[in-house]
Amino acid sequence: MKWKKFALFTALLLSVFQSGAGQGSVAFQWSEVMLDAIRKDFARPTVHARNLFHVSMAMYDAWAAYDTEARTVFLGNTLGQYHCDFAGVPAPEDTLAAREKAISYAVYRLLKHRFANSPGVAVTYAEIDAKMTELGYDPNIISTDYASGDPAALGNYIAEQIIQFGFQDGSNEQDVYANQYYEPVNPPLVMAFPGNPTLADPNRWQPLTLSVFIDQNGNVIPINTPPFLSPEWGQVVPFSLKPEDRTIYNRDGFDYWVYHDPGPPPYIDTSAVGGISEEYKWTFCLVACWSSHLDATDTTMWDISPGASGNIQHYPESLAEYHDFYNLLEGGDPGEGRALNPKTGQPYAPQMVRRGDYARVLAEFWADGPNSETPPGHWFTILNYVNSRPQLVRRFGGKGPVLDPLEWDVKTYLTLGGALHDVAISAWGIKGWYDYIRPVSAIRSMADRGQSSDPGLPSYHPGGITLIPGYIELVYEGDPLAGQNNVNVGKIKLKAWRGPDYINNPVTDVAGVGWILAENWWPYQRPSFVTPPFAGYISGHSTYSRAGAVVLTELTGDPYFPGGMGEFPAPQNQYLVFEDGPSQDITLQWATYQDASDQCSLSRIWGGIHPPADDIPGRFIGQEIGEEAFSYARTFFYTDADEDGFYSYEDCDDNNPAIYPGAAEGCDGLDNDCNNLIDDGLAIQTYFADADHDSYGDAAVSIDTCGTEPPAGYVLNDLDCDDTNPLINPGMTEILDSLDNNCDGQIDEGLVAVKEPQSDPVRIFPNPARDQITVMHPTANGLKARLIGTDGHALRDYDLVLVSGKAVISLSDIPPGVYILTLTDMTGDHRWVERIVKI
Repeated sequence: MKWKKFALFTALLLSVFQSGAGQGSVAFQWSEVMLDAIRKDFARPTVHARNLFHVSMAMYDAWAAYDTEARTVFLGNTLGQYHCDFAGVPAPEDTLAAREKAISYAVYRLLKHRFANSPGVAVTYAEIDAKMTELGYDPNIISTDYASGDPAALGNYIAEQIIQFGFQDGSNEQDVYANQYYEPVNPPLVMAFPGNPTLADPNRWQPLTLSVFIDQNGNVIPINTPPFLSPEWGQVVPFSLKPEDRTIYNRDGFDYWVYHDPGPPPYIDTSAVGGISEEYKWTFCLVACWSSHLDATDTTMWDISPGASGNIQHYPESLAEYHDFYNLLEGGDPGEGRALNPKTGQPYAPQMVRRGDYARVLAEFWADGPNSETPPGHWFTILNYVNSRPQLVRRFGGKGPVLDPLEWDVKTYLTLGGALHDVAISAWGIKGWYDYIRPVSAIRSMADRGQSSDPGLPSYHPGGITLIPGYIELVYEGDPLAGQNNVNVGKIKLKAWRGPDYINNPVTDVAGVGWILAENWWPYQRPSFVTPPFAGYISGHSTYSRAGAVVLTELTGDPYFPGGMGEFPAPQNQYLVFEDGPSQDITLQWATYQDASDQCSLSRIWGGIHPPADDIPGRFIGQEIGEEAFSYARTFFYTDADEDGFYSYEDCDDNNPAIYPGAAEGCDGLDNDCNNLIDDGLAIQTYFADADHDSYGDAAVSIDTCGTEPPAGYVLNDLDCDDTNPLINPGMTEILDSLDNNCDGQIDEGLVAVKEPQSDPVRIFPNPARDQITVMHPTANGLKARLIGTDGHALRDYDLVLVSGKAVISLSDIPPGVYILTLTDMTGDHRWVERIVKI
C-alpha cells in the first residue's frame, strides 16, 4: 500500500507527542487542523499562504490581547486601508485559559469561512467541529462583545474583522480570487499531442490543456485548461513588504506591483544565435539533461548525508556563474557537506543511494502535490516538526528566557506566516509581470524548431535547442526512433524520463529513462497535472523555501535542525506516487534549514518544473523577505525601551542604552555586552594594599581590577616589606635601628653601631609636636641634625648650637606627618635616631 507523503510527516509529528507530551499547545493543534484543511482544498499556494498568515495573525492577536508587553498586529491597527477597532479586554482570572479559548474561537470561525467552498468541506468541517468539541468549547457562542470579558467573544470578533479585511485586501476573495485583468498571450499547449505548434511568444507563459486536470491536492477540476493562478497577487496587502521594495509596471491598463524586482529572465531571440539567447537555451537544456537521472536502474551512487551534501558557500550572482554552480550533465550543486554534526561532535553517517531514487524522491517530496499542503504549508509542517523536537530550546532568537509552548508557537507561526505571505505577494507579482515560460513549453518549442548548434547539420535553426551528445541529439536513419518511413529523422531526441505513457499502474510500474522524441517530453509529474498553472519565473518553491529557512534560523537562533539534523523517510516501494519506488529505503537528511531549502530548489529542476534561471533569483529574494519579516515581527513581540536598537528579549538591560549585545565592555562592574560576564575582555591590573600610606604596597594583600587607576589605599607596586610601618619601605635610608628600613633584605647594612653612654643621653621633646621640638644634650656644644621624610629623602639639615645643653628646631614649615630625625655629634663618633610626629 502506498503511503501518503503528508501522512508520513504527520506520523513523525504525532510520535513526538506520546507519553506525557500531550498534543502540543492549542495553537499547534489548530495549525494541524488548518494544514489538513489545505490538503483537502484546491491547491493554491498564494491563497493558502494568505490563509496561513491570517490564521496565524488571529492566533497571535488573541494571545497578545492579554499581554502587557506584546503589541497586537491587527487589533487596534490599520492594515492596508482597513482599520480594526479595539479598546482592550478585561484582565482574566486565568490568562492561559483565556488565551486558549480566544484562539480557538478565532481559528474556528476563520477556517469555517475560508474553507466553505473547499472540495473537501464535509471532512474539513467535521475535523474543525471535532476539535472544538475535544477542547470543550461551544461553537454556538457567536457574541463578538469582547468588552464583556468572554474570550470566546474576543475570538469571534478577531475572526469577524479578519474576514471583513479579507474582502478588500486586494486578493479578490469575494470573486473566488479570480483574475481581473490578466490574459495569456499564448494559446494553450495541448499535452495530448506532440510538440508545441501553437506557441506565439517563446518568452511568455503558456497555458496547458489536459485530458483532465487534477490539481496539486488531487481535486478534479471541471476545466481542462486551468488559468494562471494569481498573476495580480502583487497588489495584496502584505505583512512586512515596504513601498520602497516595490516597482509598479503597467500592461494592458493594469498596474503590476512587483516587490524585490529581480529584473527580466533570459529571453530568446529565435532569429539569431549568441548573446542572452544562449543562456535561455542552456537553462532549459539543463532541465532536459537532469531528466535523464530519473531512473531506478541508475548506477550512479551518491552519499546524500549531510556529511557529503549541503553547506553551499557561494551562490551565483550572474547567468554566467550558473554554469559552474549547476552540474549540467551529472546533476547537483557545489555543496560539499560538513565534517561533523556540531550538536553531537560526531561525523554524519554516510548514506549511499542511487541518484535516480534520490532525484525522484526529491521531486515528489518538495512537489506541490498531490495531497500537498502547498509550499507555504510545507514549511509550516517543517516548523511543527522542529517545534516538536525534544532538543529544541524555545528561546526567541536563541536568546532570553525560555518561552512556554503557546507563546513560542503563536510567535513563530506569525513570523513564518507573515514571511510566506510576503513571498507569495512578491513571487507572484514577479510571475504576473514577467509572465515567463515553463520548461515543458520551452523544451518542446525549441525542439520543434530544430537544433542551433551546427549550421552544417540537419534541422538547423537559430532558435533551436542546443545539442549535447548523449543527452540531446538528432534522430538519424536507423535510429529506433526514426519511425515508419523515417518520419522522425531530423527531429530532436532526448535521453529523459519517458513519461506517463509508460505507466499503466503507478503502484507497480516505472517509466524509466530512455531516448524519446523531444516533442513528447514531460516533466516528472502525473499526466493530469504536468506543471503548476502559473508562470515559472521566479520559482515560488525557491523563494518560499529560502524565506522559511531564514525565518526558522532566526527564530531558533541556530541554523541547524535540533540535534544537528532533520530527517524524512521514504520507504522502499511505498513513497512515490507518480510511479513505483524508490527502489531502496531513503531518508532525506538536512543539517541546516538552508540545506533543506537548497535541496528543495534542486528538486524543481529534477521535477522538470523550473530551470536554474527561475531558481537563483528566488533564493536571493527569499533571503531578503525572510530577514525583513523576522525583523518586523519582533517589533510586535518585544520593546526597545532604551532605544539602543536591541529588543528586550536580547538586551540584558533594556533601560540602559549603554548596555546591549556587542557594546564595548567598560570597567564599571556591569555586563555591558550582555554575554553574562562582567568586565570581561579588559586588561586586568593587580593593585596592592598600602596600609601605612608610604606609597609602597603589600604583596600579601592585593586586588585584581580592570581599573586604570588604583583604588584608595592601594598602589601599583608590591615592594613594602612592612606595611604597618611608614618608615620602612624601599625608599627609606637605612638607619641604625635593628630594622630593614629600605626593604633590601638586610638590617643596618653599612652602618657601625656606637653605643651611647648612659651618662650622655639625648632628649627630644615634645613628640608629637606642633611648631617646634627641643633637643637636649647635657655635654655637647653642637650637633648636626637631619630631618628625613618617609620616602627616605632628606628634607632639612640643621647645625645646632646648644645653649645650656639645648637647642630648638622649628617645624612650622613642615607639613603634618611622620619623620626621622638623625643627630650626630661634631666628631661623628655618636649618632642618634628618633621618630618625630608633626601634628
